[in-house]
Amino acid sequence: MRRRPGFSARLKLALSYAGFLAVAGALLLAVVWVFLLRYVPDNSQGLLGISPNRYLLVHMFAPAAAVAMVFLLLFGLVGGWFLAGRMLAPLTRITDAARTAGEGSLSHRIRMEGRRDEFRELADAFDTMLGRLESHVAEQRRFAANASHELRTPLAISQTLLDVARRDPTRDRDEVLERLQAVNARAIGLTEALLLLSRSDRGTFTHERVDLSLVAEEAAETLLPLAEQRGVALDVAGGPAWTSGSAELLLRMVTNLVQNAVVHNLPSGGAVTVRTEARHDASVLRVENTGHAVPPELVPTLTEPFRRGTERVRTDEHAGVGLGLALVHSIVRAHEGTLELVPRPAGGLLVTVRLPVRDTPEPGERTVLM
Repeated sequence: MRRRPGFSARLKLALSYAGFLAVAGALLLAVVWVFLLRYVPDNSQGLLGISPNRYLLVHMFAPAAAVAMVFLLLFGLVGGWFLAGRMLAPLTRITDAARTAGEGSLSHRIRMEGRRDEFRELADAFDTMLGRLESHVAEQRRFAANASHELRTPLAISQTLLDVARRDPTRDRDEVLERLQAVNARAIGLTEALLLLSRSDRGTFTHERVDLSLVAEEAAETLLPLAEQRGVALDVAGGPAWTSGSAELLLRMVTNLVQNAVVHNLPSGGAVTVRTEARHDASVLRVENTGHAVPPELVPTLTEPFRRGTERVRTDEHAGVGLGLALVHSIVRAHEGTLELVPRPAGGLLVTVRLPVRDTPEPGERTVLM
């Protein structure tokens, strides 16, 4: 934004200091006049018959007072300029750091030393903001790179299948079409997941009153055939847990959690338990599953897009696109909730979602019954 040139803050402060000293000096001279010189008689005998009189005192005092006023004004300007420079030096460092960040360098930090004051609190807050912004930008760059890679893979496979079919006309056409359909379905699923992730990040959805227990039952009913196919016992229980948000996004959140729990489980004899409960401060959803041991250092990366731990990679039709828990994390964050992942000592994972409780609907808010 272009602005017209004006006085700097340092010059304004220096002028303010000089003006304050000049006013203080003028007040002192007024006090001398009001409480001293005005009571000196203006005659040839002066006060108590002793000279000098008021006229002489005024003419002797006035030049000295004028010199003192000029000195105060100059001292105020010079001293004010110096003090203002010392006071505004931290602000200059913050401004330089902001310009550096504006040019694209987010790794720069102010790291202002000294005891806490307003400027240092501002510098610390600015450093914290830069750190979060740098982390967010790096995450977005990784997301864009991974998304382009993931989207390129099914396209490359489709191109390869078409090239093979073109070079070998005798190849089974139904087999090629079936593989192309599978690759295309995976690409569509990835695109829909990316769009849903973007929507949840923006928070552009209608808030409705939703019962997490009913959402959990619907998700379990949808995934029951998958659980039976894999020999996993699926148990859903708990009382009503009302919250406010998007019924569609919350259903996707619970579905992703239950599907992950079913897919990343034991080869046989596994179990998944889903529990809901309402507390005075939150509506809680817990999804717990058996499975192989999850390394603790792997847990923080599970909610990053396209991050699949080596212990959790699958090569079957339910391999997914690496966005399951990333979507869950994004949806929970959009609903102002918290997501906690804890490895079970016996193997598997315990996922706890806490969302703001909503016992009674607000005016105009719709209640969704799944």
